[in-house]
Amino acid sequence: MGICYIIGAGEISPLAFVPRKEDLVIACDGGYRHGRREDIRMDLVIGDFDSLGFLPDHPHVVRLKPEKDDTDTGYAVKTGLERGYREFMIYGGTGGRISHTIANIQLLCGLAKKGCHGTLIGKDGWYRVICNEEICFDQGHTGFLSVFCMGDKACGVYETGLKYELCDAVLTKEYPVGVSNEFIGKESRVSVKEGMLLLIGENKE
Repeated sequence: MGICYIIGAGEISPLAFVPRKEDLVIACDGGYRHGRREDIRMDLVIGDFDSLGFLPDHPHVVRLKPEKDDTDTGYAVKTGLERGYREFMIYGGTGGRISHTIANIQLLCGLAKKGCHGTLIGKDGWYRVICNEEICFDQGHTGFLSVFCMGDKACGVYETGLKYELCDAVLTKEYPVGVSNEFIGKESRVSVKEGMLLLIGENKE
């Protein structure tokens, strides 16, 4: 299966991907402008189109009611899941209203609970949630890496190959001990035996 790319209307860095035939690209509302500007193939356009301000001239449009439980991005994630995708890359899902960024982080939590993987890519960094699993980084990664507990506690947390290491630690939602670690040009990994972690990668100034 390919990757489900979702393009939102928020802050965005260049869309550094070229979709393959097996990938699904969904533009959410104002994300349609981002896709058009960078000439990205869009397979589906979803939204209530309050931020875009018009109905896109696209052969596959799903128009949502403004009064709904799902955000536009949430509906896009559901659509990707229904079509069998398990890897999601979400662009333009940060910046602007902080409530929308938090909503998108919660979507990452939902994907992790389902055994799927989602990455939220912002203008100056990225977000990812892992649940009872491990994530590895090659030596080319740079910048800061912060790790937060997403729940009452996360047990058996390991951080290796980073500036500061953790071994079999317990993280809680009340104490942000995992802020501002750093990649140091080595292969590294973060793992959690039981619980959910939010990882935030940030570029250095």
